Amino acid sequence: MAVTLEQARRVGYTCLKALLRFAFMVANNLVAIPSYVLYLIMLQPLRMLDSKRFWYIEGVLFKWLLAMVASWGWWAGYTVVEWGDDVKAVSEDEAMVLVNHQATGDVCTLMMCLQDKGTVVRQMMWLMDHIFKYTNFGIVSLIHGDFFIRQGRTHRDQQLVLLKDHLEKYYRSRNRKWIVLFPEGGFLRKRRETSQAFAKKNNLPFLKHVTLPRLGATQVILKTLVAPQENGTPTGGDAAIKESKSKGLQWVIDTTIAYPKGEPIDIQTWILGYRQPTVTHVHYRIFPVKDVPAEPEALTNWLYQRFIEKENLLTHFYETGAFPPPKGQTKAISREMTLSNLWLVGIQSLAFLSGGMWYCIFQYLYHCLF
Repeated sequence: MAVTLEQARRVGYTCLKALLRFAFMVANNLVAIPSYVLYLIMLQPLRMLDSKRFWYIEGVLFKWLLAMVASWGWWAGYTVVEWGDDVKAVSEDEAMVLVNHQATGDVCTLMMCLQDKGTVVRQMMWLMDHIFKYTNFGIVSLIHGDFFIRQGRTHRDQQLVLLKDHLEKYYRSRNRKWIVLFPEGGFLRKRRETSQAFAKKNNLPFLKHVTLPRLGATQVILKTLVAPQENGTPTGGDAAIKESKSKGLQWVIDTTIAYPKGEPIDIQTWILGYRQPTVTHVHYRIFPVKDVPAEPEALTNWLYQRFIEKENLLTHFYETGAFPPPKGQTKAISREMTLSNLWLVGIQSLAFLSGGMWYCIFQYLYHCLF
């Protein structure tokens, strides 16, 4: 089939745009990530004197880095429309966020749509596959205190012990609020067949758009972060002491990501921008943690029910292009998530200015020493 001149031009333009975007992303990383690390090295005396203030500053820098990642997709036309409960209402409370997992772009989508949710981006902890430790962003996540989990049956028990220790050591000491995890334990395309075989063997629902979740990490998080209750209030101490302590995990935010035609965006597309502008749809449902069962079998059933609901949500979305309305309502209300281009340009400019500043500092030190 012959290629027309117009088609050739379009392909050439797409390739040139992808190349320029990739070059910008590389430059962005080369200045932003080292600057983040160097700022925090310089602030180590503050960490010893005032740990709370140090982690506040680190959180602001972390949010700016995630905003840079969000900007790559935003400027390519990869936007987000939100549905369901308004999570801004619980942005200052502790919450566990359960997300379905289809591709690497899921993380980028969350980095974007949580930018306008108050302080949650700078105070959140991520649970992600250990392979991300070895990416360009790995050093940032290590410093921030995210947890890298190894998948596989042979590692499972050990990883859950390590997760519990990690939460006890870093979650409250660094004033974390939200913890984000993908309970399916991998991408949909990789786990679907195994999940369906397990469901058939155990007389569980047949799922196409999600897989059956794993219990381990969810159970550890709930056991570790939910404050003990006694007669409806946290245990221990008088009222003043109770007030000064964390209320513990208060909410579970069930988050469902849907891509048009079920075609997820991966990290390569997010960076290179060769796909046409796409609207990703994100649905939230908030549950009080007091309504989540603690006993393993009941918790497993509760978690399965959430993913069965995700299956129904996604089925409706792929058939109609919208999520169904909540019970008792006739129409679902969507909210277009927006970012300020001026703010994103300011963050990017600050990154490159910081890179230039550190370069001048090291040049000066080099000439002084040699």
